[in-house]
Amino acid sequence: MIVVSDTSPINYLILTDYVGVLHELYGQIVLPGKVFEELSSAGAPGKVSTWCSALPDWSHVKVPAKTNSGLKLVGGEREAILLAEEIGADLLLMDERTGRREAMLRNLLVTGTLGILRAAAARGLVDGEEAIKRLTETSFRASPKLLRLIISKG
Repeated sequence: MIVVSDTSPINYLILTDYVGVLHELYGQIVLPGKVFEELSSAGAPGKVSTWCSALPDWSHVKVPAKTNSGLKLVGGEREAILLAEEIGADLLLMDERTGRREAMLRNLLVTGTLGILRAAAARGLVDGEEAIKRLTETSFRASPKLLRLIISKG
């Protein structure tokens, strides 16, 4: 399975200590160059930049061959969509609504942090309630109703 990730799912999975579920669920993860830059920037949480300094063997960085001025997104979101199209990704990991909408318009299959945690809980890789608790201790934002729905379907 070919999976490309935008910044926020990786960021939040690292912060909650669940980043390893990506390998369990999907095998290899491809990080666009801009996503890697965002994750390893001086403004990134220390835990995230430390993870970037020693990427696991199931992840690698790739820069898309082309840019598309028609895409009204910037940075990691733009590169994630372009790279997913370029390499024929089976799945794109993205949380931001605008980017998700654009990806779906381009017929890309998309899931976000909550979808990843729900899939991991369904496979017994994480406890759904604990995962949501950890996620709410970060800057991740979602309605309590949506969080309850994720737990109940996990």
